[in-house]
Amino acid sequence: MTSANDRVKKLVRAEIRALGAYHVPVAGDLIKLDAMENPWPWPDSLRDAWLEELKAVELNRYPDPSAKALQVAMRSAMSVPDSASVILGNGSDELIQMIVQTVAAPGRSVLAPEPTFVMYRQIAAVAGLAFVSIPLQQDFSLDADAMLTAITRQQPAVTFLAYPNNPTGNLFDAEAINAILLAADGLVVVDEAYAPFTDASFMSQLQKNDNLLVLRTVSKMGLAGLRLGLLAGSREWLEQIDKTRLPYNLGTLNQVTGCFAVQHKQVFDEQARKICDARAGLLAGLQGMSSLAVYPSEANFILFRAPPGSADTIYRGLQQAGILVKNLHGSADALRDCLRVTVGLPEENKTFLAALEQQL
Repeated sequence: MTSANDRVKKLVRAEIRALGAYHVPVAGDLIKLDAMENPWPWPDSLRDAWLEELKAVELNRYPDPSAKALQVAMRSAMSVPDSASVILGNGSDELIQMIVQTVAAPGRSVLAPEPTFVMYRQIAAVAGLAFVSIPLQQDFSLDADAMLTAITRQQPAVTFLAYPNNPTGNLFDAEAINAILLAADGLVVVDEAYAPFTDASFMSQLQKNDNLLVLRTVSKMGLAGLRLGLLAGSREWLEQIDKTRLPYNLGTLNQVTGCFAVQHKQVFDEQARKICDARAGLLAGLQGMSSLAVYPSEANFILFRAPPGSADTIYRGLQQAGILVKNLHGSADALRDCLRVTVGLPEENKTFLAALEQQL
């Protein structure tokens, strides 16, 4: 009799078997500073008004397949140029998957600098595309010359650039990205997941570059539980990418909630301003610990490098103190001894800094 393991080896591609599932640690009662979430809850008045809207939802009916009302609301909230088309997805992860599926073919590749958002590599592997990574420079800036050389040699179908980058928090040089746009024959996707925390954006460049796509998400602005992302780009490209979207990919509750939330965007903008203010204080607190190397951030998290060989011990010590951060040590050579902390509520940041200082 054929065993399950034998069937798996026979039927599942080797690239899939070699992958590890995306692991999300359970926070439990810990102060959760590991996942780049907005720590501020909705005001009670906003929550009550939202619940009133949900009362009118007819869950026995299928949702609007193209989420037209939500498209209009998000276009306005995210300043999408009138000339650009948009597609909405179940988080930006689904949109990344749709982009890669659209261009997937034998012999093609996906290009990105590394370290960066791990789903670019993961989704490329699932789609059967080679993944070409270009190491960031020692200060985590983009190695523009190496990127341009790789584009010339590899001719990638898609190049991904997180802007600001995750997990490093920095903005890549805009002129380097413009040079990549000019050099690339394939798509260039600028992933602006952390747009609420920086003034930099390539959204206005969509009119000038027909191979540019811009990704946005509402996860970081305070709606991580909603799973809602936006892809903006030329009509010609988005018409093709939309063919890979599953029907009814956004449920009615997501659509109604998304419309409601972006109509109250000023609430989330104010929360983002608070996070940016808290980021400055958290950065100063980390920089005051002389044994750490602390990296500048335009996102809602800060990357820092612990003394050699101490990251795992510090990570466990913080957990014992009731705090969960992201341990990046071991995920990439460039991230040796690195930890990443999300900007939390003021009292959470204070507790974290005190606990970290005790570990050093």
